[in-house]
Amino acid sequence: MHLDFNIKLNSQLYLRDPESTDLGKEIIASSIKLIYNLGYEQFTFKKLAAEITCTEATIYRYFENKHKLLIYLIDCYWAFMEFQIVFKTNNVVSPKEKINTVIDLLVWEDNSELHFSKLDQKALYYIAIAESNKTYLSKGVDENNKDALYQPYKDLCKRIADIFMEYKPGFTYPKSLASSLVEMSHLQYYFMQHLPRLCDFEEKKSPKEIEKFLAHFVFGTLDYGGGEKLI
Repeated sequence: MHLDFNIKLNSQLYLRDPESTDLGKEIIASSIKLIYNLGYEQFTFKKLAAEITCTEATIYRYFENKHKLLIYLIDCYWAFMEFQIVFKTNNVVSPKEKINTVIDLLVWEDNSELHFSKLDQKALYYIAIAESNKTYLSKGVDENNKDALYQPYKDLCKRIADIFMEYKPGFTYPKSLASSLVEMSHLQYYFMQHLPRLCDFEEKKSPKEIEKFLAHFVFGTLDYGGGEKLI
């Protein structure tokens, strides 16, 4: 299924909007391909320039550095995740069913039929798993936050937190649970694939097993007591 999805990201992320030119769109698409194949540490603008047959200077006209480019790509991913949640839960009444839908969407392999624009959704998902925490685990986090570069991630977590509050009004930690769920969905998948002794999915290697664990985590937390702070 192709979803008609368009987003305007924070202009502080780029020097020239990559969506405004064919070359800019090629920079984004090829960046996803290279970071997916090489990893963020080995990715450089020099390699990107060679991939799309242009100069490094040309790429620097669009992005100040590769960190801003990474934030741009991850923000695309967060924004699309929120879009999917809105799309998939729009006509759902049950908060429990909404939560299960969120969990299902966070483990992308079960939703590989969903596509947006011409970006490689699978590659972007794996980039988010392996590299997304690098966008904020950096010395520039406070300045970037002041410039609202993490807004799509905050919007996604707020969307999920609001669903938690539908399920459990008065719950004390909705935002903490929402961000923990997102990060945990990535970490457990990464552990399953690369560090299996850090998880319990090493035998089946099934995304469905991760979903079961995430549901246990979320509903176990929401259903614990009244959600009051422990002293």
